[in-house]
Amino acid sequence: MEKQKKSGFIALVGRPNVGKSTLMNHLIGQKIAITSRKPQTTRNQIRTVYTDERGQAVFLDTPGIHKAKNKLGEYMVNVAEKTLNEVDVVLWLVEPTTFIGAGEQHIAKQLQRVKTPVILVINKVDSVKREEILPAIAAYKDIYDFADIVPVSARSGDNTDELLRVIMKYLPYGPQFYDEDTVTDQPERQIVAELIREKALHSLQDEIPHGIAVAIDRMKMQNKVMHIDATIICERDSHKGIIIGKQGSMLKKIGSTARYEIERMLDCKVNLKLWVKVKKDWRDSEFLMKNFGYREEE
Repeated sequence: MEKQKKSGFIALVGRPNVGKSTLMNHLIGQKIAITSRKPQTTRNQIRTVYTDERGQAVFLDTPGIHKAKNKLGEYMVNVAEKTLNEVDVVLWLVEPTTFIGAGEQHIAKQLQRVKTPVILVINKVDSVKREEILPAIAAYKDIYDFADIVPVSARSGDNTDELLRVIMKYLPYGPQFYDEDTVTDQPERQIVAELIREKALHSLQDEIPHGIAVAIDRMKMQNKVMHIDATIICERDSHKGIIIGKQGSMLKKIGSTARYEIERMLDCKVNLKLWVKVKKDWRDSEFLMKNFGYREEE
């Protein structure tokens, strides 16, 4: 008789830049979610799938919970908070510190409303001394009754095997939602757009505020080469000049680093062409947000 397996959904929540996307990429074993030092990097609810002999864990990487400043911010907050009531396990990622600020207090307040088991994940333990981890755990125990607490390093992968063991412990028994070789439900076009956006954020660093999006205009395989035309959307004419750079140098840099990542993902040669367009205040337009891939139903 075949052993019954676990199967369920896990939400990753936490303040922006705490390492949710990095952790998810490490658990899955390949890059799906983009990473950046800038807040609000994750746009939509990205589903990634981990499957082994114990069962299947479907991770939902939500936008960081924070106070909204515009329609884009409101959308991200709504997605993150709605998810808490629709999963089997919640992973709350925090940094190894005894200081619990307003952002963490806000998340704790949201979690008080749900009955889902919450696992506290103390991330970035490689950035502090070992003796600093226990006081951080004690501080968080004072504000919430966690089902479990697991210290990890998403960057190095330290103790992530233990985290997977703990997650499986709380998942219900049931049929798998995806085939064993599935790692994400994101369409290729969307992942490509996100990889370009990540490289733009990395290359531009602090020169451009967060308001850029990427639209894939064409994606077609010809003679074993994937031809991709994409447009980087920004909010101001001055931003357009910075993204293009002197004699197109910045746009070339973004394109070459993005092409390398896309070729690795698609396992084929890529011909990537990039353009830049200005769409003023697109983050305050529901129509443009949906047009650039921010879908409320996800």
